[in-house]
Amino acid sequence: MALEDAKHQVDEAFTRQNRRGLSYENAFGGATSFLRRRYSKELVGADIAVTGIPFDQAVTNRPGARFGPRAIREVSTLQAFDAPYGWGYDPLSALNIIDYGDLAFDYANVAETPSRITEHLRQIVQAGVTPLSMGGDHYITLPILRAVAERFGPVALIQFDAHSDTWADDDPARIDHGTFLYKAIKEGLVDPKASASIGIRTDNPDTLGVTILDAPSVHRNGVDAVVTKVKQLVGKRPCYITFDIDCLDPAFAPGTGTPVWGGLASWQAAEILRGLRGVTLIGGDVVEVSPPYDTTGATAIAGAHVLSELIALRGLVDAGTSL
Repeated sequence: MALEDAKHQVDEAFTRQNRRGLSYENAFGGATSFLRRRYSKELVGADIAVTGIPFDQAVTNRPGARFGPRAIREVSTLQAFDAPYGWGYDPLSALNIIDYGDLAFDYANVAETPSRITEHLRQIVQAGVTPLSMGGDHYITLPILRAVAERFGPVALIQFDAHSDTWADDDPARIDHGTFLYKAIKEGLVDPKASASIGIRTDNPDTLGVTILDAPSVHRNGVDAVVTKVKQLVGKRPCYITFDIDCLDPAFAPGTGTPVWGGLASWQAAEILRGLRGVTLIGGDVVEVSPPYDTTGATAIAGAHVLSELIALRGLVDAGTSL
């Protein structure tokens, strides 16, 4: 069936009629969308809307994450043939998923960008659709959380990151990817007591009450211990997962702005994400994929896989964890 479909499927980003199902369009051809889902602004009936936020003007070091959504979409075409491995079901056939396209914004008016991100996500969230966003730098998570908290209240946050992003910043006008979580907690968008940061390996003693499961502890204690602790913290609360690609060691994800050695291996991240089945995922993102610093495309591939895992995790929220 797959080979026969490959002879006829092309440009499924625009031509596919069904929001569900695998895609057998040649990975190297056609218009790219995330996992060959159809581009659409029609949220009625959708379960998940994947959207790009190509903003990287809040970075500390190397820019380039504005190209992340485009790169992630391109490499995801190779993943559209099969269900994500290890879940026991096919979320692409079980869920109505659309590619909602990218945020439109004035790149030269940085000050208005946060409100535009919030409004963009608000349309998705208020429609009862789960948003999965592609950054962009990590600042984008703050205005996304503003839209999410309007509907769900303070959420539990699971953060994969090399940095805590809780450096103090009490200036509401500052736009800085290293302070998104500080502001999110201060604004009451995130409950730190129900939140965890995984993979941290830079020093910042003020974590504002967020539980730190740093990279050495993951290596030392194993992924099962991480999963157990995170589930204890989060429980059944509405949960948002943000995955900074620099959580992975630069050997696995060199294409990022602030790489730090000693990070998670891709297999560890995959096992942790699969172990989180049972959490109530209400949104998520992958950020800091900067393609100019990775000629192999491995970083974008990792980002696409993380999003696929989040899709699979989201599918279990409605179906229960029996799958």
